[in-house]
Order: sequence, then structure tokens, then C-alpha cells
Amino acid sequence: MALIKDSSPAWLVLADGQVFRGKSFGVKGTVVGEVVFTTGMTGYQETLTDPSYYGQIVTQTFPLIGNYGVNSQDFESTQSYVSGYIVREWCNAPSNFRSEDSIDHFLKRHNIIGLWGIDTRRLTRSLREAGVMNGAITTEDPAQNMEALLTKIHAYTVAEAVASVTGTEIHTYTPEDVKYRVVLLDFGYKRYIRKSLMNRGCEVIVVPAGTTADKVAELHPDGIMLSNGPGDPAENTRIIENLREIAKLGIPMFGICLGHQLMALAMGAKTEKLKYGHRGANQPVIDLLSGKTYVTSQNHGYAVVGDSLDATVGTVSHINANDKTCEGIRYTAVNCFTVQFHPEAHGGPLDTAYLFDEFTSRMDTYKEGK
Repeated sequence: MALIKDSSPAWLVLADGQVFRGKSFGVKGTVVGEVVFTTGMTGYQETLTDPSYYGQIVTQTFPLIGNYGVNSQDFESTQSYVSGYIVREWCNAPSNFRSEDSIDHFLKRHNIIGLWGIDTRRLTRSLREAGVMNGAITTEDPAQNMEALLTKIHAYTVAEAVASVTGTEIHTYTPEDVKYRVVLLDFGYKRYIRKSLMNRGCEVIVVPAGTTADKVAELHPDGIMLSNGPGDPAENTRIIENLREIAKLGIPMFGICLGHQLMALAMGAKTEKLKYGHRGANQPVIDLLSGKTYVTSQNHGYAVVGDSLDATVGTVSHINANDKTCEGIRYTAVNCFTVQFHPEAHGGPLDTAYLFDEFTSRMDTYKEGK
């Protein structure tokens, strides 16, 4: 039976003073965050449970969200990390044999404030033209307290992001047929990174973000995985120092998204904040070695400045076909390669899943040389 949609009003207030009036779903209240947009036509469950969205109010550009419901098997983590959620319309009668619940109930369970019924096309154009900006979703008329709300909006920053999403304990996940042992540094990792490794015979030891080189060495891994995660990569100075020492172990390393950025910083490169980031499942990436263009899934607001990497340390391996930003690095000074996009993307595309096979190939070579 279809749910009765709440007709009570809700508003989005942006830092530049724009106000969008819509309707409320999820829980009620007021939340401040960095307003971003993602272009995925599917995969909203993965978006809602991706730790990389910590501190952000996420706007879906696709107009109808929730039509295939929600099921816990597709979650990327055990909880939702978005600060708020904006859609044009949500489906209150999902149809899918795997569906367990509605998206409205999901938001309520995870205490997420939602807004629907606004012109998300207009909002997306604003963010593309001005760049991502802070904002607030509220179910209380902002006209009554606009000055105070704008003060909160302008003061907001996404801080201590990795520390807020990383685990605090070591967890080991073992497949039936173990061929490799991989240490996964958890900067806010997505579940399907772990599953992609396990599907290739990797025993995965998930360790907290701040794990030192000595501790990693004690686990005797055949490979080291650097996960995705949220926030400004340059803020993680202790982690960057650790990665510099971890790289000296000579163990094969593979980095994705934030892991790619942190490794670049550890190797002396720089990062920069993009105007509105790359978020969605349709980002074209060029492999500079083969010349092929792949369609990739991405979620990041920062990028490595390719020209800032010393050519004796490594070279840019992939670039974004749209804005030519760095999308991958192959290092020569250390046993490591990294990419900005998500080759494991659950919901797709999986055009670049072969990179996990390259990682296992590097581990084979490493094991033979021990």
C-alpha cells in the first residue's frame, strides 16, 4: 500500500541567499551542510550509505528517486552519512522483488532531513555556475530567523571528516579460498571495495585510518588498499606521514578516491578543490597508456594537481575527459598505483574493474620475490 506523502513545507536556504520551497520527507528539523549534486540515474542507496558524503547535503539530479525501494544488501556501510537529502520527487510505492522498505522510512530510521518538490534542475545549474556552497534544509519557516540561519550556514565547514567515519578496531574478512592477505586502510571505505577484493581470493584486514607502518608490517600483508573517504585530503597530516612510511615497506599498494589523493600528498604532490566536483556514474576517464575512454563512477570534490607530481616519483595515468583533471597515477619510486574513480562501483559501471586484477597481479609478483 502506498504511503501518504507529507505535504508539510520545507525549505533549502543557500549561502548566497537563494531560497527553495518544497515539501518535507524523512525527519523534521534543521540541518546545515555543503550542498552538492550527483548525476546517477540509479544507485541512490549506495549514495545514501557512502561515507564519502559525510557533512554534505546531497541533491539527486535524476527526477524520480526511490522507485525500486531500499534493501540492506546494497548498502555501502551500516549507516547513512549524508547531512541532508534533496530530490525532485520520491516514489512512495516502490516496485522490486528485493525491496525491503521505502526511501522515506530509510531517511527516518537514519535521522536524515529530506526535501522534495523543488526545481532540482535550477538548483544544479546554480551549483554548476557558482560552485558548491553551504546551505541548510529546514522544516521551520526560514523567514522568521533568516539572519541567524545564514550566519550558521556561512560558518559551517566539513571538519574531522575521516576521523568521523573510520572504524576504531581491526576486523578481518576471510573468503573460502584465500590467495592473498590485504590490509585495507579505512578512510571511510565502501563495502564493495572489500567485496571486490574477497571475490579475488583476498583475506581483507580492515584497519583504522591512523594505522602506522609498523602495525601494517606486523600483519604481513601481500597488498595494501587505500580506501575512499570524505573531506579535504590535505587536513589529514598524520595519515599522510604514515603513508609516506608505509610506502617504504615495498608492499604493493592500490588507492581509490581519497586514498589516491592522500598517496599523492604523501609523495609530494598537491591537491585542489574543484568548483563543483565529480559525483555520479557517468564520468568519462581517459587511460593515457591505452588511449581508451572508460565510463566511471565518481564521488569527490578535490583532485590531485597532476603537474605538481615530480616526474621521478610517478606519472599521471588517467585524466578526466571533461575537465582534464588527474584521475590516476602510476608511481615509479614506490610500488603503488592509484585512481580517483571507483572501479568497484556497485550498481556500475564496472568498466575499470580490471584494476583489481592488476592489483592481484602485483601481489603475485611480490609474493614470488619474497
